[in-house]
Amino acid sequence: MNTLAIDSTSDILSVALETKNGVLHDEIDKVNSHSELLMECADGLCKSAGIKPFDLNLVACMKGPGSFTGLRVGFSAAKGIALALGIPLIAVPTLDCLAYHRGTSSCGLGGKFPSSMKPGLVLPILDAKKGCFFAAFYRGGERLTDYFDESPSGLVKIMSKTMASIDESVLLTGSGARLFCSRIEEPPPENTNFIKNIIKNINLDSEFACGRARELLKMVKNDKFNMVNDIEGVPVYLRKSDAELNCKKDGENR
Repeated sequence: MNTLAIDSTSDILSVALETKNGVLHDEIDKVNSHSELLMECADGLCKSAGIKPFDLNLVACMKGPGSFTGLRVGFSAAKGIALALGIPLIAVPTLDCLAYHRGTSSCGLGGKFPSSMKPGLVLPILDAKKGCFFAAFYRGGERLTDYFDESPSGLVKIMSKTMASIDESVLLTGSGARLFCSRIEEPPPENTNFIKNIIKNINLDSEFACGRARELLKMVKNDKFNMVNDIEGVPVYLRKSDAELNCKKDGENR
């Protein structure tokens, strides 16, 4: 099966193609260029693999949350390809795919798989702007919480309630991981000791900023997740876009 996977939810555009001859992957770190480069990148991978675009059997993309523009670009491109070729579209929740990178997410899709790291929390995290982050907590093959759009202090509070103990390790992954770390390094005085204890147990994934197109490929072919065709679906946003909020304000002010 020839499968194309797209991750455009962060500043890094990640596209992967799997054919019977193996996996090809391209990753481009060029802000605000996803719409210009995505199809060119996908076509380049097809040429390198020796196939035509119409030879594709499946396309996969991130479902969200993530960058509003990036999500729209990736989901629209994936849906366009699927409709044009009459093939299925599989859309995977972004945070679940980030957690899959460390083998500790059941993705809420009915399956589990072995952990690839020592027991502890995994916190995939994306910069949601306006001082907040998109995140969720995972442990031992299960997503433990809802998807959050939270401030650093809010996530620390949730973390304190989710940790099995004050000494449990926490692995941060996703493009917002380093920024989140910097935001909790200067805690408010009343939480200083507690946050210091948490910080000493936080580890940064060595590949935290990488795209996850290759992980998408692995997930969509794992029968445990009962993937379904999402051709009629839409991206998942945890908040309204600035355009929608501004439109609402304009309407209220009239």
